[in-house]
Formats: sequence, C-alpha cells, structure tokens
Amino acid sequence: MNVVETEWWSMALAPEWWADVEEDGTVLVADEDDVGCLEITTLHKQDGALEQAELKYIAETESPGAAAWVAVTCGDFGGWETRFAEGEAAVREWYLASGGVLVFVSYSCNHDNKGMDDSAVDALLDTLARTEPAAA
Repeated sequence: MNVVETEWWSMALAPEWWADVEEDGTVLVADEDDVGCLEITTLHKQDGALEQAELKYIAETESPGAAAWVAVTCGDFGGWETRFAEGEAAVREWYLASGGVLVFVSYSCNHDNKGMDDSAVDALLDTLARTEPAAA
C-alpha cells in the first residue's frame, strides 16, 4: 500500500489509487479508472484548535449551496460532510480538523458514476492521520 504524506497529514492509498501534489500544495488523488478525483487542501490555524462549531461555520460559509451537513470522523480528523449535485457532477465535500489543521476534501465525478467510488473514498479517508511538521 502506498502512502501520500504532507507536512500536516498522511493517508494510505490502495494499490489502484495514485496521488500528485500540485505546486500550490493541493493533493490530487484518483484511481486508475479515472471515475472521479479527490482534491485535498490543507490550511493551518495560527492559534489553538479548530472547534467543531467553528469548522461547521466555515463549511456552511464556503459551500453555501450544500444543504445537509453530517458529522463525520475520518481517521484522526473530525468534521462535516455533505453531498450535492453541481451541473453534471456529483460532489462530496468534507471539512475536517485535527487541532489547528483544517483539511478540505472535495470528491467529484460524473453524475452517471455517482456512488461508484464511495466505499473506496471512505476507506481512504479513514486512514487520514495527523502528522507533526518536521522541526526546522
């Protein structure tokens, strides 16, 4: 099993999944079938931990078109998940936090493939582990 690792978190990848870190720090994760793609962005709060109420406020503000937010735990991170349609795409979004680290995850695929990767994506996110940055 492969592992994608950033300064703040790591996640195990099943053999059929690959990851690529973009110049802006966004991590793209997809499977060989190219059914859909995960985009993962990390933000870090300067002082203290992100509280769940604060995280939900951020989620609702940043994704105003999303309706029902559900509390979730993904590995070492807890937060909020929603699902919605956007044009021809089926979208799932997560706002997850561990301490002062916020991980925004978005999965999208063609609406015809909705649900096809759900269990695989859930299994990937269940391996999300918090890491501490290396000392300077």
